[in-house]
Amino acid sequence: MTTDPDDQPNIAQVEYWNATVGETWARFQDQLDRQLAPLGLEAMQTLAPGCGEHLIDVGCGCGHTSLELARRVGPEGAVVGVDISQPMLEIAHRRAAAMPGLPVRFREADVQTAALGSSVFDAAFSRFGVMFFSDPTAALANLGRSLRPGGRLAFVCWQPFADNPWMGEPLAAALPFIPAPVPIDPLAPGPFAFADADRVRTVLSAAGFTGIDIRPHDTRIGGGDVDQALKLALRVGPLGSVLREDPSLVGQVNDAVRRVLEDHLTPDGVLMPAAVWIVTARRP
Repeated sequence: MTTDPDDQPNIAQVEYWNATVGETWARFQDQLDRQLAPLGLEAMQTLAPGCGEHLIDVGCGCGHTSLELARRVGPEGAVVGVDISQPMLEIAHRRAAAMPGLPVRFREADVQTAALGSSVFDAAFSRFGVMFFSDPTAALANLGRSLRPGGRLAFVCWQPFADNPWMGEPLAAALPFIPAPVPIDPLAPGPFAFADADRVRTVLSAAGFTGIDIRPHDTRIGGGDVDQALKLALRVGPLGSVLREDPSLVGQVNDAVRRVLEDHLTPDGVLMPAAVWIVTARRP
């Protein structure tokens, strides 16, 4: 992918999601969807998409949420899934092709800068796709303009890292064997950019949204066996970021991380605590 940095304020994220990370998420699509689906469904139920509505799915990734939204709006509706990751969108296109008749299409675009149209969508949805903008206020303002007056927004985003043991415990188990990770910048684009509910409220308000509601939702996620959970823990999240920099460390952390995951093994697979915000708002 060739881009002009002056025209791509999110160029670092574009490169990030079109390289190893995007390929990893595409590779582990089924397991990640199983893990994240309950969190996305909680936000989707809050949005309550209706038959015949036109929706935009921000950061649609491999298309799981877009396809579910399309099922809910029915043949008279329409869903546009938008993402910057080519590897993930390739999966989304293949999934859609296997489900002919669903009113869904996918678009490679950056919501912060793309021409999304004016007053064309009834609602916007996102499952962990709104935290990666260099200027979240500009991105959400652009998204807001694409909504019809009174249009709804619902998304799910992570609460602070400390409240998410599904990421924190594997990393803590690995720390004796790896270099100390770079501290998380709470304002930088990334999974925890919206961890502060006050910041989310401020950004949404500045972007022109009203009726903002932010509620906590705590649950356990996972579902795979220990081997599946281990493969995922070593490739995504903060620990995955460290190991991508130095894959030779994988062998050293493998046993320690496995023991942590075994502590969370249930009859339904490895399930670990997760904490998110369910956020809703409206265009005036």
